[in-house]
Amino acid sequence: MKAMILAAGKGERMRPLTLHTPKPLLPVAGKPLIQWHIEALAQAGINQLVINHAWLGEQLQQRFADGQALGVQIQWSAEGEALETGGGIRQALPLLGEQPFILVNGDIWTRYDFSGLALPPGTLAHLVLIDNPEHNSAGDFILRDGLISNPQGGEQGLTYSGIAVLHPALLAEQPLAAFKLAPLLRDAAKQGLVSGEYFSGDWIDVGTPQRLADADRLAAG
Repeated sequence: MKAMILAAGKGERMRPLTLHTPKPLLPVAGKPLIQWHIEALAQAGINQLVINHAWLGEQLQQRFADGQALGVQIQWSAEGEALETGGGIRQALPLLGEQPFILVNGDIWTRYDFSGLALPPGTLAHLVLIDNPEHNSAGDFILRDGLISNPQGGEQGLTYSGIAVLHPALLAEQPLAAFKLAPLLRDAAKQGLVSGEYFSGDWIDVGTPQRLADADRLAAG
Protein backbone atom coordinates (compact mmCIF):
# COMPACT_ATOMS: atom_id res chain seq x y z
CA MET A 1 0.00 0.00 0.00
CA LYS A 2 1.19 3.51 -0.82
CA ALA A 3 0.68 6.58 1.35
CA MET A 4 0.18 10.25 0.59
CA ILE A 5 1.23 12.99 2.98
CA LEU A 6 -0.52 16.32 2.47
CA ALA A 7 2.08 19.08 2.77
CA ALA A 8 0.86 21.89 0.51
CA GLY A 9 -0.72 24.18 3.09
CA LYS A 10 0.61 27.67 3.64
CA GLY A 11 0.46 27.54 7.41
CA GLU A 12 -0.85 31.08 7.74
CA ARG A 13 -1.87 30.64 11.38
CA MET A 14 1.72 29.67 12.16
CA ARG A 15 3.23 32.94 10.99
CA PRO A 16 5.86 34.27 11.40
CA LEU A 17 7.29 30.74 11.73
CA THR A 18 6.13 29.81 8.22
CA LEU A 19 7.15 32.96 6.39
CA HIS A 20 10.40 31.34 5.29
CA THR A 21 9.88 27.69 6.28
CA PRO A 22 7.06 25.37 5.14
CA LYS A 23 5.06 24.10 8.10
CA PRO A 24 6.01 20.43 7.56
CA LEU A 25 9.65 21.39 8.20
CA LEU A 26 8.98 23.07 11.54
CA PRO A 27 10.83 21.09 14.24
CA VAL A 28 9.08 18.85 16.75
CA ALA A 29 11.46 17.40 19.35
CA GLY A 30 14.44 18.03 17.11
CA LYS A 31 13.21 16.83 13.74
CA PRO A 32 10.80 18.13 11.08
CA LEU A 33 7.12 17.52 11.70
CA ILE A 34 6.71 15.62 8.44
CA GLN A 35 9.64 13.35 9.25
CA TRP A 36 7.64 11.86 12.12
CA HIS A 37 5.10 10.66 9.55
CA ILE A 38 7.72 9.38 7.12
CA GLU A 39 9.42 7.35 9.83
CA ALA A 40 6.16 6.02 11.28
CA LEU A 41 5.00 4.89 7.84
CA ALA A 42 8.34 3.26 7.13
CA GLN A 43 8.21 1.44 10.46
CA ALA A 44 4.78 0.10 9.47
CA GLY A 45 6.23 -1.26 6.24
CA ILE A 46 4.81 1.49 4.04
CA ASN A 47 7.74 2.81 2.04
CA GLN A 48 6.21 4.16 -1.17
CA LEU A 49 5.15 7.72 -0.44
CA VAL A 50 3.66 10.59 -2.41
CA ILE A 51 3.99 14.09 -0.93
CA ASN A 52 2.35 17.17 -2.40
CA HIS A 53 3.65 20.67 -1.85
CA ALA A 54 3.07 24.26 -2.87
CA TRP A 55 4.24 26.97 -0.46
CA LEU A 56 8.09 26.81 -0.22
CA GLY A 57 7.84 23.23 -1.39
CA GLU A 58 11.30 23.21 -2.91
CA GLN A 59 12.66 23.20 0.65
CA LEU A 60 10.84 19.92 1.31
CA GLN A 61 12.29 18.32 -1.79
CA GLN A 62 15.78 19.54 -0.96
CA ARG A 63 15.52 18.14 2.56
CA PHE A 64 14.16 14.68 1.77
CA ALA A 65 14.92 14.19 -1.96
CA ASP A 66 13.88 10.68 -3.00
CA GLY A 67 13.53 9.51 0.60
CA GLN A 68 16.37 7.01 0.43
CA ALA A 69 18.04 8.38 3.57
CA LEU A 70 14.92 7.45 5.57
CA GLY A 71 14.35 4.09 3.90
CA VAL A 72 11.42 5.15 1.72
CA GLN A 73 10.72 6.11 -1.89
CA ILE A 74 9.21 9.57 -2.26
CA GLN A 75 7.46 10.91 -5.33
CA TRP A 76 6.64 14.59 -5.26
CA SER A 77 3.44 16.21 -6.53
CA ALA A 78 4.17 19.90 -6.96
CA GLU A 79 1.24 22.31 -7.13
CA GLY A 80 1.64 25.63 -8.91
CA GLU A 81 -1.13 26.91 -6.69
CA ALA A 82 -2.68 25.22 -3.68
CA LEU A 83 -5.43 22.83 -4.80
CA GLU A 84 -7.09 22.28 -1.41
CA THR A 85 -7.11 18.81 0.10
CA GLY A 86 -9.26 17.12 -2.53
CA GLY A 87 -7.63 18.78 -5.51
CA GLY A 88 -4.17 17.91 -4.26
CA ILE A 89 -5.09 14.24 -3.94
CA ARG A 90 -6.81 14.25 -7.33
CA GLN A 91 -3.70 15.62 -9.02
CA ALA A 92 -1.57 12.94 -7.36
CA LEU A 93 -3.76 9.96 -8.35
CA PRO A 94 -1.52 8.97 -11.28
CA LEU A 95 1.32 8.57 -8.77
CA LEU A 96 -0.83 6.68 -6.27
CA GLY A 97 -2.13 4.04 -8.66
CA GLU A 98 -5.39 2.11 -8.64
CA GLN A 99 -5.26 0.55 -5.18
CA PRO A 100 -6.38 2.06 -1.84
CA PHE A 101 -3.80 4.31 -0.22
CA ILE A 102 -3.19 5.82 3.20
CA LEU A 103 -3.72 9.57 3.56
CA VAL A 104 -2.04 11.61 6.28
CA ASN A 105 -2.37 15.32 6.96
CA GLY A 106 1.14 16.67 7.19
CA ASP A 107 0.23 19.18 9.89
CA ILE A 108 -0.67 16.73 12.65
CA TRP A 109 1.62 15.02 15.15
CA THR A 110 0.65 11.60 16.44
CA ARG A 111 1.89 8.26 17.68
CA TYR A 112 -0.71 6.36 15.64
CA ASP A 113 0.45 2.94 14.40
CA PHE A 114 -0.18 2.79 10.64
CA SER A 115 0.50 -0.94 10.34
CA GLY A 116 -3.12 -1.98 10.91
CA LEU A 117 -4.77 0.40 8.46
CA ALA A 118 -6.86 -1.15 5.71
CA LEU A 119 -9.90 -0.37 3.60
CA PRO A 120 -12.78 -2.79 4.27
CA PRO A 121 -14.37 -4.37 1.17
CA GLY A 122 -17.21 -2.38 -0.35
CA THR A 123 -16.12 0.98 1.07
CA LEU A 124 -14.50 4.06 -0.45
CA ALA A 125 -12.89 5.44 2.69
CA HIS A 126 -11.83 4.44 6.18
CA LEU A 127 -11.36 7.28 8.69
CA VAL A 128 -9.50 7.41 11.98
CA LEU A 129 -11.50 9.46 14.50
CA ILE A 130 -10.39 10.96 17.80
CA ASP A 131 -11.89 12.75 20.79
CA ASN A 132 -12.80 16.34 20.00
CA PRO A 133 -10.08 18.91 20.66
CA GLU A 134 -11.03 22.32 22.01
CA HIS A 135 -10.94 23.90 18.56
CA ASN A 136 -13.45 21.36 17.15
CA SER A 137 -15.79 20.68 20.06
CA ALA A 138 -18.76 19.56 17.95
CA GLY A 139 -16.82 16.90 16.06
CA ASP A 140 -17.12 15.87 12.42
CA PHE A 141 -18.62 12.39 12.10
CA ILE A 142 -20.56 9.75 14.01
CA LEU A 143 -18.89 6.34 14.44
CA ARG A 144 -21.29 3.49 15.07
CA ASP A 145 -20.59 -0.22 14.64
CA GLY A 146 -17.57 0.51 12.49
CA LEU A 147 -19.43 2.75 10.04
CA ILE A 148 -19.20 6.52 9.63
CA SER A 149 -22.29 8.72 9.33
CA ASN A 150 -22.95 12.44 9.39
CA PRO A 151 -24.25 14.05 12.61
CA GLN A 152 -27.99 14.69 12.62
CA GLY A 153 -30.02 17.01 14.84
CA GLY A 154 -27.21 18.22 17.06
CA GLU A 155 -25.60 14.80 17.56
CA GLN A 156 -22.16 14.92 19.18
CA GLY A 157 -19.61 13.51 16.79
CA LEU A 158 -15.95 12.64 16.89
CA THR A 159 -13.17 14.52 15.09
CA TYR A 160 -11.51 13.32 11.90
CA SER A 161 -7.85 12.89 12.77
CA GLY A 162 -6.43 13.58 9.31
CA ILE A 163 -5.56 9.89 8.90
CA ALA A 164 -7.51 7.75 6.45
CA VAL A 165 -7.44 5.09 3.79
CA LEU A 166 -9.03 6.14 0.51
CA HIS A 167 -9.96 4.30 -2.64
CA PRO A 168 -8.95 6.24 -5.77
CA ALA A 169 -12.52 5.88 -7.07
CA LEU A 170 -13.62 8.40 -4.42
CA LEU A 171 -11.86 11.16 -6.37
CA ALA A 172 -11.24 9.78 -9.86
CA GLU A 173 -14.25 11.50 -11.46
CA GLN A 174 -13.48 14.91 -9.97
CA PRO A 175 -11.98 17.68 -12.12
CA LEU A 176 -8.34 18.68 -11.91
CA ALA A 177 -9.08 21.78 -9.86
CA ALA A 178 -9.10 23.03 -6.29
CA PHE A 179 -11.74 21.37 -4.10
CA LYS A 180 -12.14 20.09 -0.55
CA LEU A 181 -12.17 16.45 0.48
CA ALA A 182 -14.77 16.73 3.26
CA PRO A 183 -17.87 17.03 1.00
CA LEU A 184 -16.87 13.85 -0.84
CA LEU A 185 -16.47 12.00 2.45
CA ARG A 186 -19.87 13.24 3.65
CA ASP A 187 -21.56 12.17 0.42
CA ALA A 188 -19.95 8.73 0.61
CA ALA A 189 -20.97 8.44 4.28
CA LYS A 190 -24.58 9.07 3.31
CA GLN A 191 -24.34 6.04 1.04
CA GLY A 192 -22.85 3.84 3.75
CA LEU A 193 -19.48 3.69 1.98
CA VAL A 194 -17.25 4.99 4.78
CA SER A 195 -15.94 2.90 7.67
CA GLY A 196 -14.02 4.13 10.67
CA GLU A 197 -12.11 3.46 13.86
CA TYR A 198 -11.43 5.30 17.11
CA PHE A 199 -7.93 6.28 18.25
CA SER A 200 -7.33 7.41 21.82
CA GLY A 201 -3.57 7.91 21.71
CA ASP A 202 -1.34 10.96 21.32
CA TRP A 203 -2.52 13.37 18.62
CA ILE A 204 -2.17 17.13 18.06
CA ASP A 205 -3.33 19.33 15.20
CA VAL A 206 -0.25 21.52 14.82
CA GLY A 207 -2.20 24.56 13.63
CA THR A 208 -0.80 27.30 15.87
CA PRO A 209 2.55 28.11 17.50
CA GLN A 210 1.09 27.04 20.85
CA ARG A 211 0.09 23.64 19.51
CA LEU A 212 3.54 23.28 17.96
CA ALA A 213 4.99 23.82 21.43
CA ASP A 214 2.52 21.28 22.82
CA ALA A 215 3.60 18.71 20.21
CA ASP A 216 7.23 19.41 20.99
CA ARG A 217 6.69 18.69 24.69
CA LEU A 218 4.60 15.58 24.04
CA ALA A 219 7.08 14.15 21.51
CA ALA A 220 10.03 14.78 23.80
CA GLY A 221 8.32 13.19 26.79
